[in-house]
Amino acid sequence: MSKISKFFKGGGSAGSKGRGGPSPQEALARLRETEEMLSKKQEYLETRIERELAVARQHGTKNKRAALQALKRKKRYEKQLNQIDGTLSTIEFQREALENSHTNTEVLKNMGYAAQAMKKVHENMDLNKIDDLMQDITEQQDVAQEISDAISNRATFGDEFDEDELMAELEELEQEELNKGMRDVRLPSVPSTSLPSRPASTRKRAEDEDEMKKLAAWAS
Repeated sequence: MSKISKFFKGGGSAGSKGRGGPSPQEALARLRETEEMLSKKQEYLETRIERELAVARQHGTKNKRAALQALKRKKRYEKQLNQIDGTLSTIEFQREALENSHTNTEVLKNMGYAAQAMKKVHENMDLNKIDDLMQDITEQQDVAQEISDAISNRATFGDEFDEDELMAELEELEQEELNKGMRDVRLPSVPSTSLPSRPASTRKRAEDEDEMKKLAAWAS
């Protein structure tokens, strides 16, 4: 049996021993009622204090006896008011402590229920089987990764041909296409009539240029 279960078992036995005592909810309700009653008493005393103070001011020096009696009553009311203030502080502290204790008890009780539920769930679990299962999952993930890598790799079918040989063949095809294009080109036909002869001045100029070139060649 877990420590939490023992704790709540012990708490139950203690509760059975004090079965005649009030529950936390009942005690809190009584404390709140007492606080409400004392708060009303405070309001009443504050009203009486203001009233007696007004009477004392009213009589003043005209009726000192009545004024003094009013001040005495005001002092008694103030004393009672101070006592109620102290009592309310004590009750408030006790109520907060009881509320905290009740909250802690409920929290521990719920934690105990949760611990028992977790224990019940884990009873049907075998750590060895869990380790084997996680190992199988890891292996299958590795297999799936290998399959994905194999599928994603670029296929290399037909890549065993020589790249230089393919380029040479491509150049031959290009040259054949070029030659074929040259054969298809038709040159213009030679005219049947003779071309006009150059004028005499043009022939003379050409002869002089030839002579100058010969002289330049001889001089050099």
